[in-house]
Amino acid sequence: MYVISLEGNVLLLDKPIGLSSNNALQKVKRIYGVKKAGHAGNLDPLATGMLPICFGEATKFLQFLLNADKSYRVEFKLGEKTNTGDAEGEIIERHAVNVEYQQLSSVVNTFLGQIKQIPPMYSALKYQGQALYKLARQGIEVPREPRCVQIYSIQLLGFEHNHALMEVSCSKGTYIRTLVEDIGDVLKCGAYVTALRRREVGNYKESQMVAFEKLIASEDNKEVLRSLLLPVESLLTAYPAVQLTSTTHFYIQRGQAVLIPHAPTQGYVKLISSDRNFIGIGVILSDGRVAPKRLIKH
Repeated sequence: MYVISLEGNVLLLDKPIGLSSNNALQKVKRIYGVKKAGHAGNLDPLATGMLPICFGEATKFLQFLLNADKSYRVEFKLGEKTNTGDAEGEIIERHAVNVEYQQLSSVVNTFLGQIKQIPPMYSALKYQGQALYKLARQGIEVPREPRCVQIYSIQLLGFEHNHALMEVSCSKGTYIRTLVEDIGDVLKCGAYVTALRRREVGNYKESQMVAFEKLIASEDNKEVLRSLLLPVESLLTAYPAVQLTSTTHFYIQRGQAVLIPHAPTQGYVKLISSDRNFIGIGVILSDGRVAPKRLIKH
């Protein structure tokens, strides 16, 4: 019995602390016995939470998850700065903290909406072909351009003994470490992340995650392993579906755009075959036709 369907599947791994995203991916690939898999969005070893892993044909849609909005719960400490922006780094500054809850909450709320962030040196972004974190480890700092990101919601949940708890929902490309450091800079006391948990990616919710320990315990039980997987179309629940006829299906499969009555006028659409199977995603062209964007093999 194949554990992974021919159409591909998605596993919402609850990544444990101390494990890199790539190491988590390799362990999951071994458990499921698959060669083709990828994860959607790197999580630092310090971080826990949602790491979507796509198997087989589902890897064709990774970009849609990489572009999706994310939600985090973050703990941070005021009064110190580290060279990495989190607890894994070395403390490089210490400052007195004279901050009350209401003051911190007010500063946190100023980051709601569109903001600009300078990506941290300790990140996977590249400069002239080399990862920034590799340069940072050599003591090299290079200029980085500010990037616009969107903070959809941000809320301070607690603050005691210089330690704060906050929830953030944001667009792709948002660095929570940078957000925390910027809050510390506004308060003129510094801050760094002590714990980070990714709770949501796109339409996937925290309750759908699978604990890494459960995977390990179920390693020899294919039925259980299969039950933990989501279908490939779960990646794309945000997009409307269009029903193909046998004729339009024929042309779509051959890479041609087709006219579908009552289709949306713009954006992406899920393509559903005449026998009600998900076959991929299409895009609406300027003339109203639907063109195939990514198709899966059945």
